[in-house]
Amino acid sequence: MTVLSLEAVPIPGIPEIEPAADLAGMVLDAAQRHSIRISAADVLVFAQKVVSKAEGRLRALEDVEPGDRALALASELDKDPRLVQVILDESSDVVRAERGVLITRTRQGHVCANAGVDGSNVPGELVSLLPEDSDESARRLRAEVGRRLGEAPAVVVSDSFGRPWRLGQTEVAIGCAGLSPLDDRRGLHDALGQELKATLPAIADQAASAAGLVRSKDGREGIVIVRGLQRFITGADGPGAAALVRAREDDLFK
Repeated sequence: MTVLSLEAVPIPGIPEIEPAADLAGMVLDAAQRHSIRISAADVLVFAQKVVSKAEGRLRALEDVEPGDRALALASELDKDPRLVQVILDESSDVVRAERGVLITRTRQGHVCANAGVDGSNVPGELVSLLPEDSDESARRLRAEVGRRLGEAPAVVVSDSFGRPWRLGQTEVAIGCAGLSPLDDRRGLHDALGQELKATLPAIADQAASAAGLVRSKDGREGIVIVRGLQRFITGADGPGAAALVRAREDDLFK
């Protein structure tokens, strides 16, 4: 098996993202200004908020009228009822609501805090929402970068998620194109010749986490190049990050 060497390179000089922004053009312009080459062997990791802002996935809390369920949950959890209403609007169901925490299943199938609704790095009383379809966002970005560049890197859309049994957050892929989201090693053998029964590394999540290590909340490192994952990059866009979402019938902890 080939030993990989990874490199994560943030693309500096990306300005504040406005709705309908030309993300592909902004990335390529910034890379050119800083003499950073992007190739088909690279993975471009876009922070969710960058993509959401460009797609206009923002909502003003002042325009939100909370319903009865949002008012009840907000009182129980000590949250802004308008924010709770937005979270409910972005959710297919509530998984857990207690001790000030609201865990939901998003309409895209992700289980996370607050349905991915987030007020950091957005002005005023705006909140950002997850893209309507992050895999489609990744496919569009890959196609547009590829059209202009002449070769298409893989694309990952990442977001920060918590974990049920561990403190802290880590970046995960909520969208991807041109990258195998999973590396199925089951049926192969380890170094001692024993058959692997459950080894299924989440490649897209690991690419997202690598990018997260060179990104900061108070900076503008919204797009990061991850290099060294060539053997997982595919010509076709592939199944996307949807392949990482565990089916409800396989959920042992619901």
